[in-house]
Amino acid sequence: MSELRRAPRASYLSLARSGELDERARALDALLGECTVCPHACRVDRSVELGACNTGLAPVIASWCVHHGEEPVISGRSGSGTVFLANCNLACAFCQNHNISQQPKRFLDAAITDAGLASVFLDLQDRGCHNLNWVSPSHQVPQLVRALAIAAGRGLAVPIVYNTNAYDSVATLGLLDGIVDVWMPDLKFADPDTGCRLAGVADYPERARAAIAEMFRQTGEAWELGPGGTLERGILVRMLVLPENLAGIEASVEWIATELSPSITVSLLAQYRPAHRVLTTGGFPVLRRRITPEEWRRAVDALRRHMEGDRHHLQWGIG
Repeated sequence: MSELRRAPRASYLSLARSGELDERARALDALLGECTVCPHACRVDRSVELGACNTGLAPVIASWCVHHGEEPVISGRSGSGTVFLANCNLACAFCQNHNISQQPKRFLDAAITDAGLASVFLDLQDRGCHNLNWVSPSHQVPQLVRALAIAAGRGLAVPIVYNTNAYDSVATLGLLDGIVDVWMPDLKFADPDTGCRLAGVADYPERARAAIAEMFRQTGEAWELGPGGTLERGILVRMLVLPENLAGIEASVEWIATELSPSITVSLLAQYRPAHRVLTTGGFPVLRRRITPEEWRRAVDALRRHMEGDRHHLQWGIG
């Protein structure tokens, strides 16, 4: 048994004991009837229609594993229990996981039961993971919380990491208060036109900033570390540096510093590589190369100008 499980600090445990976790699961489930789970607000009944995310009522996962490639405070020594949700509510032209996120036909018959997903959560805990890491959860929050309520009743006790593109509904995130322990959102773009062209949503900056502000409201800037230095509560914002400053790194870090806190932890990533529609169409010529050392340096300089503290993660040259 891992150190973390000997002294669990997962927030949802108290909600499970009081019955509130079941209440939250029911409240989230109600959003699926005229779906407003994410900012698309398709208002379809997901028992009969799929909406923008191409996902119905049941959980649909692409894979799960013990992942050692996240930031050190997430993966730790024993790994992060990563659950990759199938499909997505964005359509990023450069998505490196497009076979999971943008090929819904692959998953038409892949739905599982809530109890089956709960068993996945428990399997990852049994394999010694420090946490349960929900990747691309925005469109399947009700399904995840239904399964979490079952798993908590069967002994799940590891913290929840919400690993998201940040195109999240603030109202949905509000129902996760006290359930999610670690928020790990992307902040992909600072410019609406770029969000529209590269991800299919013109309101990305507005929605993502509102979502991250809600995450910050719930956890604040402080980090709570568990045994071995793994993060048990807090927020870590990821930013992927894109060619020609398409991500708008300086504008994003300036917003974080002025509107939230200059002490929020940022993970600056240099892993961009051309993929998906960038390679198969001629519509994204600027993105058909990796970033340059100078583009990386400018992004790092912007981070250091606006943000304080020493918890930032700079990942250069990791593919």
